[in-house]
Amino acid sequence: MSNFERDPVEVVCTAGENPAVVEILEPREVPLGGPRALKVRRTLPQRSRSLVGAWCFVDSYGPTPSSAPRTMDTPPHPHTGLQTVSWLYAGRIEHRDSVGTLAHITPGQVNLMTAGAGIQHSEVSTADARPLHGVQLWVALPDASRHVAPFFEHFVPEPISFGDATLRVFAGELLGSKAAVTGFTRLVGAQLDLPAGASVRLPVDPEFEHGLVVDAGTPKLQCVEVPAARLGVVGTGLSELDIQAGEEPLRALLIGGEPFAEQIVMWWNFIGRSHDEIAALRDQWQAEVIHGGTSTGRYGRVDGYDGAPLPAPALPNVRLRPRGRPL
Repeated sequence: MSNFERDPVEVVCTAGENPAVVEILEPREVPLGGPRALKVRRTLPQRSRSLVGAWCFVDSYGPTPSSAPRTMDTPPHPHTGLQTVSWLYAGRIEHRDSVGTLAHITPGQVNLMTAGAGIQHSEVSTADARPLHGVQLWVALPDASRHVAPFFEHFVPEPISFGDATLRVFAGELLGSKAAVTGFTRLVGAQLDLPAGASVRLPVDPEFEHGLVVDAGTPKLQCVEVPAARLGVVGTGLSELDIQAGEEPLRALLIGGEPFAEQIVMWWNFIGRSHDEIAALRDQWQAEVIHGGTSTGRYGRVDGYDGAPLPAPALPNVRLRPRGRPL
């Protein structure tokens, strides 16, 4: 997964009660598909930061025009070595995968797919909920777990209140609320809503690094402004996160986890550990695409999608290099 965005800006907070270094990661617009592609705002990975905990990919999209049906139409495509996490603010998406899942997701629910050794899936927004607005995230699997058999989970978190904040914990654990989905590293993922002018000090694990994916509003994280569509990141060592909503209501995703110590190679929809492994994964996918996808191949077969699987792009002319934590 190549990213040529400029280095993120580091801002040192010099005022307020909780000074901290906050990285502001700018989004890069990426089209998913052809001329009428869904445009997404990619804030992770970036050249200087590939991970926040084990979170390694963040695409935000929408809101799309309400008159556009089937706004998202992603043909069957493969994944390895990761979990996909789908979260919606508006709309409805149909998910099909090669372990036989047919599931829908609507706002306030999470679809979590563990790719493990290999899976393929499709995602299509439905015509009965045309406006589409949400986030797609990936979690890197540690080496000890990245070859597990693939599986799918769906979970509806109960909203919890903490001061003026409302949170929905869809991954990991926060404030005693634990998501009923499988995790392979210690992490957290939650939607955070705050009324205009309100603030919250969230108790968090000081061993985690955290990111705030801002969807609406212009909040301050540790007294540093994080504009809409940006990702604000703070490192380990904080036992509280100070978040202020500003003049507009805040809607954001809070992601975090213990720093991911392993180096990974990310390219297209694969996560591996070396160039040669990625090349082999690509070759296996291409062989299955030529034969229309097979139930006996590494990636299985998606039934019910109207269209062909997505071929992999060509590998670059240079060897893929590992990504890891910023130095």
